[in-house]
Amino acid sequence: MKRRSFLGVLGGAAAWPLAARAQPTMPVIGFLHSNAPAQYVRFVAAFKAGLKEGGYVEGQNVAIEYRWAEGQSDRLPIMAAELARKGVAVIACAGGENPVLAAKAATKTIPIVFSMGVDPVALGIVPSLARPAGNVTGITMLTTSLESKRFGLLHEIIPKAQTIAAMINPTRPTARIQIEELRAAAAQAGVKLVMVEASKETDFEPAFAQMAAQGAGALQVCAHPLFLIHRQQLVTLAAHHRIPAMYDFRDHVEAGGLMSYGTDLANNYRQSGVYVARILRGARPEDLPVMQASRFEFVINLVTAKALGLEIAPTLLARADAVIE
Repeated sequence: MKRRSFLGVLGGAAAWPLAARAQPTMPVIGFLHSNAPAQYVRFVAAFKAGLKEGGYVEGQNVAIEYRWAEGQSDRLPIMAAELARKGVAVIACAGGENPVLAAKAATKTIPIVFSMGVDPVALGIVPSLARPAGNVTGITMLTTSLESKRFGLLHEIIPKAQTIAAMINPTRPTARIQIEELRAAAAQAGVKLVMVEASKETDFEPAFAQMAAQGAGALQVCAHPLFLIHRQQLVTLAAHHRIPAMYDFRDHVEAGGLMSYGTDLANNYRQSGVYVARILRGARPEDLPVMQASRFEFVINLVTAKALGLEIAPTLLARADAVIE
C-alpha cells in the first residue's frame, strides 16, 4: 500500500472516535411521579405528545429516566436526589405536590416542571404564578379549589339527600382549605356534611361503613392522587353501598363512577411536555409563567345512574360535556 493511501486510511480510522465524540449528547429528562405506571399510561402518552409538539421524541432526540414511587412518598426524595446526581436536563414532576417538593429540595439549578392540583404559591413552591422565579414552573390544575362546585352539582343531582359525605385525605397540605369549602357549600345547600378520612387504601372500607352508619345519601370524593390511583376500588365500594358519588376526574366515571367535574388531566400532562420541550430549547423556568388549567369537564355515567335508580334531569344532561351511555 502506498504511504499516502495508508495514512489516509489511518487518518480516517483515527477520526471516527473523534467524530463520535463530537456528536451532540442526547438530553435526558427525569420523570418523577408519586404513583405507579400502570394507572398513568395515557397520561404519559399525553406528556410525550407535548414533547413531540416541541420537537422531541423519546429515543430519537431525547431520553427519559422514569422514577415511580409506587405510592410510597418517602421514596421521592431519594429518587429526586438520584436524578439530580445524574445531571438530567430537566425534571418533570407529576402525581401531586410531593414530587415537586422532593425535586425542589434536591436541586436549585436543574429546571423543574410540575403538574399538580394544589396552589403552588400557597405551598411556597413559587412566589407567584406570573413570575415563578428560580428553577421551577409548571401547570396547576386547580383540582383542590373546585370542591364547592362539585358539591353543588352533586346536590343538584341528589336534591333529596339530607346528609352528604365527603372523603378526604387529611395528610394533604390543602385538606383544611378543602374542608372549609365543603362546609360552606353544605351550609348554603342546607344539608348535613359528614367528613370521612382516608390516607391509605385500607381506610376505604371503614370510611364507607362510617358514612353508611350516618345515613349519607351521597358522597363527594375530594381531590387527591390516592383516590385517582384506587378509583376502581372506590367506584366498586360506592356501587356496593348504592351511594351516588362525585369525583374530580372523568377517569373515575369511565371506571363506573356516577359523575365528575374537573380539569382535563391528560391535557395538563400534554402542556407539561410542551413546557419541558421549551426548556430543552433554551427557555428559562423563571420566564415561563405557571399555567392554570383552562379546560374543565362535567361527565355523567348514565349506566351507573340507571343502576342506582336515578333520573338525571334533561337540563343537567344538556350541561354535561360528556355522557357515558
